[in-house]
Amino acid sequence: MLQRCLNSSLYWWLLLAGASGAEAIALYYQYALDFGPCVLCIHIRLWLAAVILIAVVALAGFRFRWVQSLCHPLALVAALGFAERSWRVLAVERLWIESSCTLESGLPAWFAPDQWWPWLFEIWEACGYTPMVGPFSMAEWLAGASVPFVLLTLTACGRHFVTPGSCD
Repeated sequence: MLQRCLNSSLYWWLLLAGASGAEAIALYYQYALDFGPCVLCIHIRLWLAAVILIAVVALAGFRFRWVQSLCHPLALVAALGFAERSWRVLAVERLWIESSCTLESGLPAWFAPDQWWPWLFEIWEACGYTPMVGPFSMAEWLAGASVPFVLLTLTACGRHFVTPGSCD
């Protein structure tokens, strides 16, 4: 059953829904509750935007094995990027690492999502505290969510390349 799900369009719909939901929650906290994003939060949003884009491409070209062969590794890379940034946010919040966050994105000048879509990617605050979402901080939720996300994409990627012709 798991293998069938990972090789079906449902997998891509789940990634699309999960990443879109996380972006929506972030925007709610930013605009409704006035918790501005830091540079690491913006990096996480960029990785989630990549997941959304990859899932849309995978769904549009679902019947083509070469599209799936491209999208599965890209989804894994995006999941790993999301996980690394999520754990870094948690490490900064918990003071496990000493880090200085600036209000600069650290992205190259030719890639300026903060100028193209400031409502989604503009940095508002320095790193440090993340808001509470129920019993956990947002950093704890992100770090916790990154584990199954990486495992899911890793498993799907492996299943895709081990099970030829499995797109249905």
